[in-house]
Amino acid sequence: MSDPAFDVIAIGEPLIEFNQTQSSKPEYLQGFGGDTSNMAIAAARLDARSAYATRVGDDAFGRMLLELWRSEGVDTRGVARDARAPTGIYFVTHGANGHEFSYLRSGSAASRLSPDNLPLGAIRTARVLHLSGISQAISASACDACFAAIDAARGAGAKISYDTNLRLKLWPLPRARAVIHASLALADWALPSIDDAKLLFGREDPDAIVEACHEAGTPLVVLRCGSAGCVVSDGRKRERIAGHRVQAVDATGAGDCFDGAFAVRILAGDDPVTAARYANAAAALATTGYGAVAPLPRHADVAALLAQAPAQ
Repeated sequence: MSDPAFDVIAIGEPLIEFNQTQSSKPEYLQGFGGDTSNMAIAAARLDARSAYATRVGDDAFGRMLLELWRSEGVDTRGVARDARAPTGIYFVTHGANGHEFSYLRSGSAASRLSPDNLPLGAIRTARVLHLSGISQAISASACDACFAAIDAARGAGAKISYDTNLRLKLWPLPRARAVIHASLALADWALPSIDDAKLLFGREDPDAIVEACHEAGTPLVVLRCGSAGCVVSDGRKRERIAGHRVQAVDATGAGDCFDGAFAVRILAGDDPVTAARYANAAAALATTGYGAVAPLPRHADVAALLAQAPAQ
């Protein structure tokens, strides 16, 4: 097989973001979001050859996203422009219980993904395919497209990176559980967040959640626990990695940053614990600014934070 064109290709729904500032007179900063888009950009900022597969509206927001990916070094040959559907948007507000999302995404261009319009050529030339529960939840055809992408990527020898990323506003819990369990059986590594996983598996204890992922068929599990760090398990060895103390202002996109950083370091040859320690630091830095994309770190930033951290 020839050398892969991309280190990472992600598939899913990109969104335009309006993020509320926490000032005396709140305003909304325009930014960009969509979990798998954030992941692809995070990987590119950490020097990976990154690409994205999706559909955007043939509108101003779609053009803004295309310009964003090009400026960030994310390949857009797998992105189609759809003149019959809009680009999705969302709002982030901040309150006593953290950040809250409000979406305007019904009928978005990305939801029109299907096995028939997948950029299979690009997918087959990547070392890692990344997708999430959101990629599958936006529509039945997008869900089918995700499984077709997995088949194509695995057939070409790629690894499958999977973030459960549960959004119950998009689909009912029984369907989410069925689809996510089926995806875990096909993933080379899974990246659930603890809040999602408690609902998915009906378990509270982190070790029990990790076991549930292994039971579903995933060989490598990294349970993201927010500011508390993460738990890494390959089924034989399990290790907890502590979080970092940073001046956090907005956690939007931190988990997506973790996903991108973890894939980059696995591809660089790190063992899973070392890769997760790096991703943990990258995700912490992603909380130090507003929006999902703006605060995504570069390698030098992550290395500096790791150098300051006490030995674990």
